[in-house]
Amino acid sequence: MEQFDEPTQLITKELATDLNNRYIEKRSGLILSNIGKEDANAVWYSIEELENYINYVKTKGIENGIEVNGIRFYIGVYPEDGVKYKEKAGLTTIFLSPTKKRTLNILERSLADDPLLEVNVDVTEIEPLNYGGIGHPPKITYPQE
Repeated sequence: MEQFDEPTQLITKELATDLNNRYIEKRSGLILSNIGKEDANAVWYSIEELENYINYVKTKGIENGIEVNGIRFYIGVYPEDGVKYKEKAGLTTIFLSPTKKRTLNILERSLADDPLLEVNVDVTEIEPLNYGGIGHPPKITYPQE
């Protein structure tokens, strides 16, 4: 088995439960009243899909001379096209975009509140990943057991 370092961003199950409950309490009612149906609040990808995508973006980055340094998770909404998107039409999704470092130019640094020299930007030369599972019904709570 591959060796790994314990991630520094781990949170407790209790905090995860609190974050999820807070989202449902503070956001799901607003969304329901706005779009008229329960929306997805979780998206699932298999370990194999994630590993494959990470390997894909690393390989594509090397092929394009791009040093991919991370993956950004975006929240989006599917078009209201029931034929093309079926039960996902109009619902929330999460898609993944590879990132790379970009050095800020002098003007950007002078305008920035935090004068960082580099920022992580999306790699638009490599396709984002989408189409994870949203579950049925779309609204689930953590932990899903």
